[in-house]
Amino acid sequence: MLEWFDHHGHVCIVFELLGLSTYDFIKENSFLPFQIDHIRQMAYQICQSINFLHHNKLTHTDLKPENILFVKSDYVVKYNSKMKRDERTLKNTDIKVVDFGSATYDDEHHSTLVSTRHYRAPEVILALGWSQPCDVWSIGCILIEYYLGFTVFQTHDSKEHLAMMERILGPIPTHMIQKTRKHKYFHHNQLDWDEHSSAGRYVRRRCKPLKEFMLCHDEEHEKLFDLVRRMLEYDPVKRITLDEALQHPFFDLLKKK
Repeated sequence: MLEWFDHHGHVCIVFELLGLSTYDFIKENSFLPFQIDHIRQMAYQICQSINFLHHNKLTHTDLKPENILFVKSDYVVKYNSKMKRDERTLKNTDIKVVDFGSATYDDEHHSTLVSTRHYRAPEVILALGWSQPCDVWSIGCILIEYYLGFTVFQTHDSKEHLAMMERILGPIPTHMIQKTRKHKYFHHNQLDWDEHSSAGRYVRRRCKPLKEFMLCHDEEHEKLFDLVRRMLEYDPVKRITLDEALQHPFFDLLKKK
């Protein structure tokens, strides 16, 4: 915070001027994904930032590419002769996490519904209660979006969202199904979903098992997808913590510099 002032009874806070959001950068770059070394640098900063919140008993609850801003979004333009198009490459990957309007302390009232749809954790959809692990799920969704240039959970319907999760990550654990009060989504401990409906065909066409989204099978891509898979663990108790994530082999290259 640089300063604050009162404007007709409204408290105004002045922050440093930042660059584009990571979402806007992707959008203005024709939804081309970030290169993997840039994803690594950005992911580490996001994990560090949110881990600081978690250690201070706070959950952000609204992590998404729109709420992660570049300090400077300067870029160089290179012509991709293979794709016959100009592509923007970042000069600097320094980022800041913004928008703490929904951030919640552990001992505060927890709203039933948090997070923007595409980044919402399964325990939130199933009304099982939430805490810091819901941020970790959101980060997993963000990283795969940085890698692909698009969100894998492109939906506005909760049951369809769960169907997408099952298509990408496998079946929802039975103990979570038995615990939820959202019985309308399930039948005989399974998601009540018709794969042959128009929605079912949409999910099948758009989604596939997580590993099949890999663009390359070299070691660094494998490490990224291992980290994302641990972040997208259904059970929040088993989901990787950010302390653990910061020690993941995907970040080893940063520690050698």
